[in-house]
This record gives sequence, structure tokens and C-alpha cells, in this order.
Amino acid sequence: MEFSVESLETPALTKAHLAELLFEQIGLNKRESKDMIDAFFDLVSGSLVEGKDVKISGFGNFQIRTKAPRPGRNPRTGEAIPIQARRVVTFHASHKLKDQIQGDAVAP
Repeated sequence: MEFSVESLETPALTKAHLAELLFEQIGLNKRESKDMIDAFFDLVSGSLVEGKDVKISGFGNFQIRTKAPRPGRNPRTGEAIPIQARRVVTFHASHKLKDQIQGDAVAP
């Protein structure tokens, strides 16, 4: 019986895998592929840090949302602790992506 550690991991699309796909499917060399993926994610994260929304047609929108401070509690001790205001990234899938996902879920 063959046992693989990879079978225990949650399948994920990584930056390294994206770079490999660019190398294989478009023909960029591996260094160019890695640089292009890094540049893309630097652009997206830089825009979000500046407070700008990122909209990718056919995929979805990444938005920055400011959450107000609120009271919280330590679940272990029950002690009240304040939760400070912070900015979070939210993602909303496009209708096209939602339809693709629903189509896959319905298919036999």
C-alpha cells in the first residue's frame, strides 16, 4: 500500500504552483514566471494596504473594511478584553465564479 504525505494536506493552489503553470502553459522561463506571480500579488496587496478595492473581472472583489473597536472576552477565563479597531480584507465572489462553483456542485 502506497502512502503519501501529500494526501494528508489540504489541496491548495500556491504561488509556486501558479508560477509552474505559467512556465508550462505560456512558455515563460521559471524566473520570469515567479517574478510575474510575485509582481501580481505585490500589486494586489499594495493596493489593499493603500485602502483601494481590487476588482478582478469574472473572479471577484477584494475590499478593505474597517471594524470598530468592541468588547470581547477570553473564552478560557471569561475575562473581558477590549478588541481594538482594525482593518480586514473581505472577498466577494463574482456572479460568474458563483455560477461556475454551483455548476460543479450540481454536476454528477
